[in-house]
Amino acid sequence: MSVFRTGLLMAAMTGLFLAVGYLIGGQSGMVFAFLFAAGTNLFAYWNSDKMVLRMYGARELDENDDVVHLVRTLAANAGLPMPKVYIAENPQPNAFATGRNPEHAAICVTTGILERLSREELAGVLAHELSHVKNRDTLIMTITATIAGAISMLANLAFFMGGDRRNNPLGAVGMVLIMILAPLAAMLVQMAISRTREFEADRMGAEISGRPLWLASALAQISRSADRIPNHEAEANPATAHMFIINPLHGGGLRSLFTTHPSTEQRIARLEAMAREMGQEPQRGPWD
Repeated sequence: MSVFRTGLLMAAMTGLFLAVGYLIGGQSGMVFAFLFAAGTNLFAYWNSDKMVLRMYGARELDENDDVVHLVRTLAANAGLPMPKVYIAENPQPNAFATGRNPEHAAICVTTGILERLSREELAGVLAHELSHVKNRDTLIMTITATIAGAISMLANLAFFMGGDRRNNPLGAVGMVLIMILAPLAAMLVQMAISRTREFEADRMGAEISGRPLWLASALAQISRSADRIPNHEAEANPATAHMFIINPLHGGGLRSLFTTHPSTEQRIARLEAMAREMGQEPQRGPWD
């Protein structure tokens, strides 16, 4: 069901992209939109991992590092090839995975997460990120983020070019509506895909580690710290927020309404239910 829903949402985003292209210039505009999407996604496929790691100033960890040893054990449990492991100097506890496929994957943790989480909680987080790798969510979310950004660019282009008036009876008003509503719709679809993939990664990550409550405790710890500690790199590049295990963006207001992540409370409740099914009765912990 999760895979089916993700497929439908990605199809909806692709359809929206082509529709905006059609409104720009009819069939030729649709062809332009398709070629533009193909080019941007091809670039993202080969370069997105390098770009985001450079964006956060991440450096690769030595083979003898304890985090690398922990990732190797969990990757073996998941039946995955060993990914590269990076660390970013950032006080906010957080982590993300990137890479076009399991053979070219990377996991990045912040210095903040190593300072605040126990080894068990860190194992829960790393298992979650390995789940994203196994499910190829890193590629899925790169593509959706690229298409969402391209829709915004096309919508602005439609406004300034005037679009195909024959296919847009609203004229200038229609162009304004496209410029506003198309990027908003793309963002909503992107968020729905991201939330779906986060729930699935929580479930599979708990299976990889064998301890759902390790991840539940980690999510509570990270969420509380993320509310207090800003992530300046993520604030400067909000399009990367969906990659992190917890939304790294600081502050509330409209930003909290358009989050790419499910609520931490929902995620913890699902993990606790999973623990009970596995015969691991939840104990009172930092998520209570």
